[in-house]
This record gives sequence, structure tokens and C-alpha cells, in this order.
Amino acid sequence: MADRKPLLSGNWKMHHNHLEAIAVLQRLSYALRDDDYNAVDVSVHPPFPDLRSLQVVIDADRLRIALGAQNCHWEDKGAFTGEVSCSMLAKLDVRYVIVGHSERREYFGETDADVNRKATAVLAAGMTPILCVGETLQEREAGHAEAKVQGQVPAGLAGLSADQIGSMVIAYEPIWAIGTGRTATADDAQAMCATIRGSVAQVAGADAAARVRIQYGGSVKPANTAELMAQPDIDGALVGGASLDAEDFSRIVRYRDS
Repeated sequence: MADRKPLLSGNWKMHHNHLEAIAVLQRLSYALRDDDYNAVDVSVHPPFPDLRSLQVVIDADRLRIALGAQNCHWEDKGAFTGEVSCSMLAKLDVRYVIVGHSERREYFGETDADVNRKATAVLAAGMTPILCVGETLQEREAGHAEAKVQGQVPAGLAGLSADQIGSMVIAYEPIWAIGTGRTATADDAQAMCATIRGSVAQVAGADAAARVRIQYGGSVKPANTAELMAQPDIDGALVGGASLDAEDFSRIVRYRDS
């Protein structure tokens, strides 16, 4: 098995103005120790207006927290009102970009092809995509969960090299567990993450599958992180609501102390 350093990512969604974001970032940094950063990677994904402010704090204080974005456009420039390009994000030292989050797919109509174009653009700009896949409650209850994810994975990775795929992060987010307080059991999460790794192997080979990091996302909390992280195919967490509070998110990052 490849040595996959866990990645704990806080997706702040449409929360925190730039002043609030700075305060949360600073409180998070105060709560974490060198041992934490040595054991796991940590990223925060604020709204676009906050990115420059957090970049300044990270640089000035030499924080070991990576800056992430929640979305991007696949074109480098153009008449795309309201969009942000990967080259713009890279100039702000963004390291991770979420692509294909279920909320983007559901509310903004993003397709698998859109997500693939975004992942390709993120890699071309020298950043790492966090590619989100997952099923709805209806799909799970109908027994179609694996088929849904097994379709999303190759579609999202189309045209990418094995080396590129191995460097990525894939986040499994059961849509029915996002913001609902419901969480997939550790066994269910592990089973689907293993399915994702198997799909990667079919697309890009065993080495890429061993290297790719797979996060779980869906009502992750301090109380359930350690159990989830103990699973062999779960290499981190994409955290929503619990990442908005620095104390809660720091406890998630420090799950090894549980």
C-alpha cells in the first residue's frame, strides 16, 4: 500500500466574510501543533472574496495550512461573468480546488463533463483537484449507489494520465448525509471508498489507485472522525459545517488524540 498522508479539508461554503475567515484561520492555527501537521495535511476552502486575505495571513505567519478553493472555471480567461479561472487561483497560492461538489451538480447543473474539464484545468495550473462523487438517498435505497459512483469516477478522470490521477484527491460524499446530521457508517463509507479505488484502478492502474487519496465527506464531526479514519481506504475528510468552528475543526484534524 502506498503511503497516503491524510488530508483534512474544511469546505466553508458560503460562510465567513474575510474578517471572520481570518479569525477562524488564526484560531485554527493556534490549536494545531507540529505533530498534527507532520501526521496530516490540512486545507481550508473559504469563499472567493476571502482567498487573498487568508493568503496574506498564511504567508506572514508561515502557517502550514494549505489554501483551497471551492470551485473554478475550466477556461483560463474570457467572457464568463461571475467565474474564476485556475490561473487566478494559482496566483493566490491555492493548492487544492474542489470540483464537482454535489451542491454544484444539483443547484448549478454541473455535468460529469464539466467536472472533468475543471479537474483537467486545475492540474494544468499546478494545483490538486478534490473531485467529488456520491449518490443520492433515492439512488442508495434503489441499490444504485455503486453504479452511480462507478460512472462518476471514470467520467471525471477521462483523458488524465495515470500520474495525474495518482496525485489527485477524490472525495466520496453521500449526498443524503451532507448537512443532514446523518452519516454513513464507517463500514458503508469504507465499502464505497474501496469501490472508488477499484474504479481508479480500472481507469489508471494499480499504482495510481494505491496513490490517490480518498476523502469521506458527509456530516463529519469530531465524534466520528477517528472511526472513519481508521478505515483502510479512507485517507481524509471533506468537512462542511464542523469546519466553520476552529475548535471543532481542530478536533477533527487531531482525531488521533480521540
